[in-house]
Amino acid sequence: MLKKLDIYIIKKFLGTFFYAIGLIILIVIVFDLSEKIDNFLENNAPVDEIIFDYYLNFIPYFANLFSSLFTFIAVIFFTSKMAAHSEIVAILSSGVSYSRFARPYMISALILALFSFVLINWVIPPANQKRIEFEEKYVDSRYINNDRNIHRQIEPGLVVYFSSYNTRHDIGHKFSMERYEDGVLKEKLMSDYIKWDTTKNKWRIVNYYIREIDSLGETITRGTSIDTTLNMKPEDYRQRLKLVEAMNFKQLNKFIEDQRMRGSGNVTSYEIERHKRFAYPFSTFILSIIGMSLASRKTRGGIGGNIGLGIALTFTYIMFQQVTTVFATNANLDAALSVWIPNIVYALIAFILFKRAAR
Repeated sequence: MLKKLDIYIIKKFLGTFFYAIGLIILIVIVFDLSEKIDNFLENNAPVDEIIFDYYLNFIPYFANLFSSLFTFIAVIFFTSKMAAHSEIVAILSSGVSYSRFARPYMISALILALFSFVLINWVIPPANQKRIEFEEKYVDSRYINNDRNIHRQIEPGLVVYFSSYNTRHDIGHKFSMERYEDGVLKEKLMSDYIKWDTTKNKWRIVNYYIREIDSLGETITRGTSIDTTLNMKPEDYRQRLKLVEAMNFKQLNKFIEDQRMRGSGNVTSYEIERHKRFAYPFSTFILSIIGMSLASRKTRGGIGGNIGLGIALTFTYIMFQQVTTVFATNANLDAALSVWIPNIVYALIAFILFKRAAR
C-alpha cells in the first residue's frame, strides 16, 4: 500500500525524469534536423515521412538511449532540492528509516526499468526498422564493408572466402569456395572475383578453376565465367551493426545463431547488443540508489555540486561500459561479462554509498 510519502517522491521522481528527457529529446531533434536538412531536401524526402517514419520512431530510441543519464540527473536534482529545503531531515526525524525512505525510489526505478525493457524489446525494434529504412532511403544509402579476408560458412560444410567485398558494385575479390565432407576437403573453387547479377539474381564467378578431390586423385576444371545460386545474398555483406537494433529478442537470437554458423566476425557485437537488453534496464536501480545516497544530505556545493558529481559518475559509468565492450570485441572478453561488469562494480559502489548515507 502506497503512503503519502511514496506518492510524493514517486511524483517528483517520474515528473522530473519525463520533463528532463522530453526537453533533451526536443533539443536532439532540433540538432538532428539541422544536420540532416540538406539530405532531406536533396533526396526530396516527403514531410509526412520525415515526421511519422523518422522522427516519430526517433523518439523512443533516443528516450531509451538517454534514460540512464537522466534517471541519475532526475534523482540528484529533486533529492538535492528536498535536502536543501530540509524535507529529508523532517522525514527521517519523524521515525522513517533510511531503507523505508528508499522504497519510493525503488518503485520509481522499477517503473522506469520496465518502461526501458518494454521499449528495448518490443517498441524500439519495429520503430528502428522504419527509422533505418528512412535513413537508408533519404540520408545515407551507401553500404560500406571495410572487412578484409572475409570467411563465411554459408551452409554446413561449405565455406566461402573473399579478400574484400565492394558493396557499391556487389563484387567479392579473390573469391574461393571449399566443400568439406566429414572434415575432409572434397572440392575447392578459386576465382578472380564473384559478382551479383541483378537480372538473374545469381552470382557470376569469373576466371575460375575447380579442384575436385576423390580417392583416385584430383580433377581440375577451368572456365571464364559461370552463373550459380549460393546460399548468400549481397545483403549479407552489407549488414550494418545497427540493423540488429531493429530485431526483437527472438529475431536477434536466431540472427546470432545464423551468423555464428556462417563464421561472422561480428558475433560478439551482436551478443553484446543482446545482453544490453537486460543489463541496461537493471542499471536504473543502481543509478537511483547512487543518486539518492549522494543527494539526500546537504552539502556545501548545494544542488550544483550534487548535479556535477552525478553527471561525472554517470559519464564514468558510460565510459566504463565502452571500455569493457572494446575488450569484448578486441580482446576476447566474454560478451555477457563485458556488459554486466559495469553494473556489478557500480552496484557495489551503490551499496557502499547507501550504507554510508543510512548512518
